[in-house]
Amino acid sequence: MRKKDFATKAESVSRKRKGKREYLNDGQTRQLMRQLNAFFEMIVEVPRIRIGGRQTVETLINEEAFLLAKFLRDERKEWTPRIAFEHMRAPLCMQAKCST
Repeated sequence: MRKKDFATKAESVSRKRKGKREYLNDGQTRQLMRQLNAFFEMIVEVPRIRIGGRQTVETLINEEAFLLAKFLRDERKEWTPRIAFEHMRAPLCMQAKCST
């Protein structure tokens, strides 16, 4: 990202103070939102709870949240995530490389 990809806006922090905050410009924000939406609409090969063998990432997150909530309310005896840790390993490694 370059400096021109950001816009600085003055905002009220409190009644007597103003602060500056940096935002992505409109073009970069739209591009980021399109990419994020495409990620959530991506099809994964994890079976749905009721019907089908594939689903979107958004549906998978919702179903896992539903199963976890049932476990926390003691409606299920155990909860094991249907997502293998290997699927999540690449993004975690990328985050670790970024922080070092």
